Amino acid sequence: MDANELKKLYKAGKRNFCHLSLRRVNLSGAILSGADLSGAIIWEANLSGTDLSKANLSKANLSKANLSRTDLNGANLSGAELSGANLIKADLSGANFLKTNLIKADFSGANLIKADLRGADLNGANLSRSNLRGANLSKTDLIVANLYGANLYGANLIKADLTIAILSEANLSKAILSEANLYGANLIKADLSGANLIKADLRGANLWEANLTGADLRGANLYGANLIKAGLSGANLIKTDFSVANLYEANLSEANLSEANLSGAILIKTNLNKADLCKAILESANLTGAMLAGTILSKQKIITAS
Repeated sequence: MDANELKKLYKAGKRNFCHLSLRRVNLSGAILSGADLSGAIIWEANLSGTDLSKANLSKANLSKANLSRTDLNGANLSGAELSGANLIKADLSGANFLKTNLIKADFSGANLIKADLRGADLNGANLSRSNLRGANLSKTDLIVANLYGANLYGANLIKADLTIAILSEANLSKAILSEANLYGANLIKADLSGANLIKADLRGANLWEANLTGADLRGANLYGANLIKAGLSGANLIKTDFSVANLYEANLSEANLSEANLSGAILIKTNLNKADLCKAILESANLTGAMLAGTILSKQKIITAS
């Protein structure tokens, strides 16, 4: 079936186009809202600017398709193949991407508000400056993904894999990142205020000037992380591992660091005013020039601290 025939049938009221073969078809600007294209083969097709809102594209093959500025609002793309697809500035709000293959897909500037991306494979995908506000990304593969400047406010990233992902200047305020893997991630100047990072893996992550004000990092692992000039005021850091981390000029005022591990950490000129360091481990930590006004230091373990 070619593009003209499909559009003619759609205009006549037909909506069932499942399992069709539409390789490299040009449907740019077409209106196919609510169409059933489940299982269809549409790879390398031109669907730019097409209206596919509320369409069923489950298990369809759209690899390397051009879906830039396409309207996929509320569409079902669960289990679909979209590796290498172009979704630049597409409207994907409320779309279903459950367990979809999105490896190296380009979502830059796309609208993914409240999209369901649970279990999707976004390895190496470009999501820079995309809007993922309130999206569900739990257990999603975002290894080496580019989320520079993305809006992830209130997003669900529970147990998501963000290993070596780029999240610099991203908005992760109030996001849920409990047990997420952020090993080696770039979070320079990211906004993580009020975020849930309980038991998150942030080993070797770069959090230079990141905003973690009021964040919950209980039991998180920040071994060797870069937290230079990071803001952690009022954060919950109970039993958090900061061993060998660099907290130079970081703000930890009024933070709860009880039973935290700060062994070997760099705390030079760090603001610890009114912080709770009860039972914290400070073995070999460097506290040169640290601000300690009103700091709770009872029963802390300071062994050969500098």
